Amino acid sequence: MRIVSVNAWGGARYDDLAAWLPTAGADVVCLQEVTRTAGLSGWTSFADGERSLPQRANLHGDVRRLLPSYEGLFLASDAGPVTDDAGRRHRQDFGLGTYVSEQLPVIGMAGAFVHGGFVDHDEWTITDRPRAVQAVRVVDRAGGRQVCVVQLHGLRDPAGKGDTPARREQAERLAAFVEATRAPGDLVVVAGDLNLLPDSATFDVLRRIGLQDLVGTADTRTSSYLKPVRHASYLLVSDPEAVAGFRVRTEPEVSDHRILELDLTPAG
Repeated sequence: MRIVSVNAWGGARYDDLAAWLPTAGADVVCLQEVTRTAGLSGWTSFADGERSLPQRANLHGDVRRLLPSYEGLFLASDAGPVTDDAGRRHRQDFGLGTYVSEQLPVIGMAGAFVHGGFVDHDEWTITDRPRAVQAVRVVDRAGGRQVCVVQLHGLRDPAGKGDTPARREQAERLAAFVEATRAPGDLVVVAGDLNLLPDSATFDVLRRIGLQDLVGTADTRTSSYLKPVRHASYLLVSDPEAVAGFRVRTEPEVSDHRILELDLTPAG
């Protein structure tokens, strides 16, 4: 069983993302920064006062077309205005997308907020945006087990990726969500753009519930990211012995984040 995770950057590098996804061989795809705009396709422009980015109008719909044999689950964290090529404003939902191969029975789904709650922004804000967490529980027949896959996009702070009280609370809420969602005997995988440094206390909190990080100090950014701090995305597992392989992929570049790719051991 293969699980991949990447911050999709709203589809800003959509051609690269679209070329990779159908060839990824993934059973579960976890994407952060997924967009959805009702009744609209193609491109939009996003701006929050600090930056302006091209984004797909409906990245969730795009991915569902790229992966027609997958179940697509979208969870909105917040929404706000974007403009199309003609300058018209539209209301765009923003959040997480999890896509599960039809080969895997889905036996549970859950979602919650680890910071704040859903907001419909009149204008996008830079700080203190709400953050959601999404989980699916699947049957991994090849591995003879059930797997609880959890993903999130952690708090962004223009001041940096260091620990803050808000990030500590986010970690505690994430740990409580994992504990409430997984079933006894589940292999747990937690992935996403956590927006943290490798020495964050968040990993101590998650270690308390039996999760071990596989990324460590690896560079998880691509050439599209120009800032010096190269840490952002992580992947944690509850049983390292279930890991057949793990890679922070330098290629292909589909975003300003590198792809995290986890292969689980077959039953043996």
